[in-house]
Formats: sequence, C-alpha cells, structure tokens
Amino acid sequence: MKKILFVSGSLRAASAATATARALIDRIAGDAACSMADIGTLPHYNADLGDDPAVTGWVAELQAADGLVFITPEYNYSIPGVLKNAIDWASRPAFESVFKGKKCFVISVSGGALGGVRAQAHLKYILNGMLAETHVCKEIIVPMANTKVEDGRLNDPAILDFAMDNLRGFIASL
Repeated sequence: MKKILFVSGSLRAASAATATARALIDRIAGDAACSMADIGTLPHYNADLGDDPAVTGWVAELQAADGLVFITPEYNYSIPGVLKNAIDWASRPAFESVFKGKKCFVISVSGGALGGVRAQAHLKYILNGMLAETHVCKEIIVPMANTKVEDGRLNDPAILDFAMDNLRGFIASL
C-alpha cells in the first residue's frame, strides 16, 4: 500500500485546508496509508541552526512518503508563511533535496470565490524549483471553503468526488 503524506498549509484549528485533508483521508482509507504532517512545530528557517529534531522528523516523513498531498489556503495571493517555511527546511541541499523527484498533488482552498488559484500556482512554481514532480490534472480548488466545513471535515460531495477521481490517478502513478 502506498504511503501518502498530507500537508495542510494552515495551523488554525478550524482550518478548511485541514478539514479538506481529513475528508479526503476518510475517503481514501482503503487505497493508501495516509498520515498528516505537523508543520507548526518547525522553527523559523535559519541555515545557521544545527540539527533540530522537528526538522529531522519532517524530512524523514517526506522521505518515507511515496507521495505528498499539499492542501494550501491562500494568504495575500500566495501560500502561507508556515508552509513556505516547512518547504524551505526540506529544500536543502539545493537540487538534491528530499523533494527531487518526489510526486506531489496540490489542492487549494479559500474563503473567496477563486478557491486559492493564485496560491496553487505559487506552490506549483515553488515545487518545480526543487525538482519535485507535481501531478498534472485539472486544478482542484475549494471556493468558499469555510462555509463547507462540518464537524471538522469538508462537506462538498461534488468537490470531494472530483478531487478523489484525480487523487486516485495520482496514487496509481506512484
């Protein structure tokens, strides 16, 4: 069974990104072994810092995963700083990091009508710069995401069905 690591770009307890991850993990339970990363424990990126257990654990999680599913909210037309921080920690050594050749799947959420398309484009650009392999499919966006969360999970059958069709293709490609 393939190992999929879900990475939510939000730390909020009521995060629509995390609610989306939970809903997808529920749906995919029999198709892959899924886990959620906790990027909130990472220190601010600083190349002068020595070995940090949170960073070492994060990189190990990435290495152990067959594929990564990023679900990012859009903050000020881009990805949240906490997500960029996590990516920066795992991006070393340049062009030879754990991201090189790593298969990635990207979903975006937002409280607005555009569903985080700008954040999604930025995240794909960042992943490309680290030589990750972003899964090519129709963009999966969750507009008005905060209004679609019930009991800590996204509740939008049409979006979840669409996401699952593409996520199954991603898993099959691993």
